[in-house]
Amino acid sequence: MSGQHQTAPYYFVPAPSRHPVSCSAGLLVLLGSAAAWVNGLSWAPWTALLGLLWVLWVLRGWFGDSIAESEGGLYGKRIDVSYRWGMSWFIFSEVMFFAAFFGALFYARTLAMPWLGDLDNKLLWPDFTAVWPNTGPAGVVDAFETMGPWPIPTLNTALLLTSGVTLTISHHALRANHRGSAIFWLFATVVLGFVFLGFQAYEYHHAYTELNLKLTSGVYGSTFFLLTGFHGFHVMLGAIMLSVMLVRLMKGHFTPNHHFGFEGAAWYWHFVDVVWLGLYVVVYWL
Repeated sequence: MSGQHQTAPYYFVPAPSRHPVSCSAGLLVLLGSAAAWVNGLSWAPWTALLGLLWVLWVLRGWFGDSIAESEGGLYGKRIDVSYRWGMSWFIFSEVMFFAAFFGALFYARTLAMPWLGDLDNKLLWPDFTAVWPNTGPAGVVDAFETMGPWPIPTLNTALLLTSGVTLTISHHALRANHRGSAIFWLFATVVLGFVFLGFQAYEYHHAYTELNLKLTSGVYGSTFFLLTGFHGFHVMLGAIMLSVMLVRLMKGHFTPNHHFGFEGAAWYWHFVDVVWLGLYVVVYWL
């Protein structure tokens, strides 16, 4: 939302839309196919791809309609406030999402691991040592090496922190009506985000091929890939959001005083940065 032409004094009520049900159908195909893919069904990757393309196509039309409404002067101050509250609650839900995964990691390391190694369980697993990480007491997990903080995770930390700085510079440039500078620094932010994803893809390849660290590598492997994988997914979403904002900025959609579309994407990106700092310390160092 740019709010460039604030002529509507009250809430704008859009016409009935097909987008919610279309997006829900695409998500059903995507998630159902993902479940089938995990269970080894050969057709599942293709239907998962179809579901993903379906969702992306729906979102393109849905967001395009919202942009057209905003640029058409249909959004006023009340709509701007609604968007701000909506984005705030969305980010809060994401905080709770990652809190659940961090909580699972804390439970496994701090509570479950000592329980498995206490005296009551020595009769069941006399050779088990409750040291994180390990392959578990049952001996059904293949040996693996852990992922250390150097060099890729540390480089990715530098990339995300730098992207937060470039995004802030872009925002200040936009507020100062220096559109060219805002475009340049936002472009730099997008590039840094995609470089981060490239490094993470390399890290995963290294984990699978050289460290034998996989999603099936016990609780360490599952929590490692869930935390880093979902964070990488959020980085991808944030980079796509900022890419859309970059195109809109180049088209002149935003003004120094009305540019919440840009601000909302920036809030999301800074949230992703903060989550990575916690993940970097807890997963790679501790």
